[in-house]
Amino acid sequence: MLNLLAADDASVTVQPSGTVTLVFTDIEGSTALLDELGAEAFKEALADHRRAVREAFGAHSGYEVDDAGDGLFYAFASASAAVTAVVQAMASLADGPVRIRVGVHTGEPLLDPPKYVGPDVHKAARIMSAAHGGQVLLSGATRELLAEDVLDLGRHRLKDFSEPASLFQLGSDRFPPLRTISNTNLPLPLSSFVGREQEVTEVVALVRDEAARLVTLAGPGGTGKTRLALEAAGELVSEFGAGVFWVGLAPVRDPALVVDTIAQTLGAKQELARHISDKQLLLVLDNLEQVAESAVELVALLQACPNLRLLVTSRELLRVDGEVVYPVPALAEPEAVELFCARARIESDEAVVELCGRLDNLPLALELAAARVRVLTPAQILERISQRLDLFTAGRDADPRQQTLRATIAWSYDLLSPDEQRLFARMAVFRGGCTLEAAEEVVDANLDALQSLVDKSLLRHTEERFWMLETIREYAHELLDGSNEADAIRGRHADHYLALSELAYTARFERGLTWARRFEEEHDNLRAALEHLQDRDPLQYLQFAGALGWFWMARAHFTEGSRRLEAALASTVEDGPLTARALTYLGAIDAMQGRFVDALSRLERAVALWQIAGDETESTAARDELGWALYEGGEESRAVDLFQQNLEYARGLGHHALVSRSIAGVCQMLVVTGQFARAEPLALELHASMRDSEDVVFMCAGDHYLADCAMHRRDYTLAEQHRLSALETALASENVMQQTIEILGLALTAAGLRRDEEAVRLEGAVDAKYEELGTSLALLPFFGAWRERDLGAARARLGEARASAVFDEGRAMTWDQAVELALEKKSDTSPARSVPLRRRPTQIAGE
Repeated sequence: MLNLLAADDASVTVQPSGTVTLVFTDIEGSTALLDELGAEAFKEALADHRRAVREAFGAHSGYEVDDAGDGLFYAFASASAAVTAVVQAMASLADGPVRIRVGVHTGEPLLDPPKYVGPDVHKAARIMSAAHGGQVLLSGATRELLAEDVLDLGRHRLKDFSEPASLFQLGSDRFPPLRTISNTNLPLPLSSFVGREQEVTEVVALVRDEAARLVTLAGPGGTGKTRLALEAAGELVSEFGAGVFWVGLAPVRDPALVVDTIAQTLGAKQELARHISDKQLLLVLDNLEQVAESAVELVALLQACPNLRLLVTSRELLRVDGEVVYPVPALAEPEAVELFCARARIESDEAVVELCGRLDNLPLALELAAARVRVLTPAQILERISQRLDLFTAGRDADPRQQTLRATIAWSYDLLSPDEQRLFARMAVFRGGCTLEAAEEVVDANLDALQSLVDKSLLRHTEERFWMLETIREYAHELLDGSNEADAIRGRHADHYLALSELAYTARFERGLTWARRFEEEHDNLRAALEHLQDRDPLQYLQFAGALGWFWMARAHFTEGSRRLEAALASTVEDGPLTARALTYLGAIDAMQGRFVDALSRLERAVALWQIAGDETESTAARDELGWALYEGGEESRAVDLFQQNLEYARGLGHHALVSRSIAGVCQMLVVTGQFARAEPLALELHASMRDSEDVVFMCAGDHYLADCAMHRRDYTLAEQHRLSALETALASENVMQQTIEILGLALTAAGLRRDEEAVRLEGAVDAKYEELGTSLALLPFFGAWRERDLGAARARLGEARASAVFDEGRAMTWDQAVELALEKKSDTSPARSVPLRRRPTQIAGE
């Protein structure tokens, strides 16, 4: 019997059955929107939003299943109709105040008229919950039924589903990371994986072996070490509770940066060994050969972390104790032929078999040769390679496979036009790839030539960046070094990134988030430019390092920032604004790492130099850093005076960002001294002023301080709202220390709202996390008072036995589980911001 739904007075929609596309929507930030619009206007906006969505969905035969809360649940008979309806609905809401997030999934849910039941319904809802306002997420099942281009967001773990799900985004807009519980960052390969089943099995078995905690996949460039490592690691994700993480080291040239790079990948805010501790973790370290000296530190890391495993790819052995070497062989002949034919999209014949054999069945060589099938037959390729193999050989003792690979790259290079050859060599100046704009400015590239190199598999293009496989880049680098323009090209490269860093510095308050994200992509180029200037031009090196100081702080690159700023200041080439700027950020980093004597000395000198230079804006910014250093060093009285003076200076200057920063400093001091009545108006002003801010350092301070003030007067509902917003920012920034503080705050609010088991369970999770981080809740004195007041009452209501059991359950949770529990009771959310935050406004020392 058909089930019918009266969508409106004029139409009746049949409830779809069989294969059905399910669509969930939800308003993001509804509570904040209610506060902004007021009750009556919010009621009208909510009604307008529902009307717009229903009109769009109804126009494409959508069947309304439910309208619980702020969202809608619809079903469609076809995936294309569902997506078309969603696009229409999003367009109709674009100019209004309401932003919705949408999840779309296709499956075969069971009918339970007028509703549906089954795992497909839950999956669609979970997909929606992973999205942000304005974002439309599709499942892999829906994607397969569409002709539209969508953005592949990779595989993600969804709550209550054991297997990762492939998720796609409709449209190309950029959003923060999805709200999922994935515990791996393994990149998704762009092409299919051919053969290697036996090798994958063997590598997986080695990594599982308790006696083989350091496994090195060894072999020359082009043998497929990276791809083999990725496939093996992908098989192991479910076996490592703390995750499987890929660390690309190809652009890194300084062995001292290897541990820092690992720490950045994991989001560690303390010593790496302490961060990892006894977690079950697998790290895939790709391309370690050029920083093999770091192996000693890696062995020490393994010794300190009993459940850590390392899977390394390298062209040379590490030669350290405990290393288990797996020589990566060439492909077997049938697999090599299969790979070549798959990439060339042709059928096999005798020429193909012979060609693969002449290329020693090396994956990279096969891919390069397959790219030429568009213009040459396999027989013609075979003839040309035969002419070149003997002309491009390494030394007598070199691996023959490496000789073949070099010859293959050389052959591809020889087929380029002179202009393409010149561009190919010049592109090696970029480390970690580049944008089209950078290629045009630094190496005089044009789009046609770049596209030609991409088509010939010598250059790749993904996510608006051009880049080279490292093996190919090394060959191009040799060509650049052998040319007469190497120094000039590297000089232009340094000039470009120096100019970029100055633009970012000028806009660091207004557009800091945008620039921080961009500089993460360009970090390897920034390093290359700094290395070029360090010995050649100390003044420009000082200028460059000083301009990047704010970025190193914002992204917690403390070790690198400190080292480069100290090197820049070591040569006294200027005693004015450039020195003042470098001193400002070096002093700030010193304070954040506990070197208070050095911090105060450097910051006081920086303030003096800025005053001599007559730059009131920079002087105020430097005094702000000095205030935080005084506070963190225990000189609270001086810090209070300085923050209050700075607020007057900033207001006088009319500088919005500096006013906000100074308010944060004053607010901090009032909160930690218990002056909540004075702190709250400032916190409200700060919250309003930072609503659309891109100041990456202070974006969440307003929510944090407002949560503190609400807790003081026991307004637990309001405190929870602000704490959740602060937690979202902490999650997006991967600031674990801040997450612990906000989740402890959420444990307190849950207790105040009499969700006693949730409260004590979160308390247990935070207690375990603090123990792991090597710190103590005693650092938060009035949090401690609230803990006794609210959590003590919750434990009393539960009874000693039950409270103790729940607390232990919390301690046994993973941190991902704790975060998910903290967010579980949330009915609406504010947009999470993908930005790493520094310690001061959120990790409130003294609370």
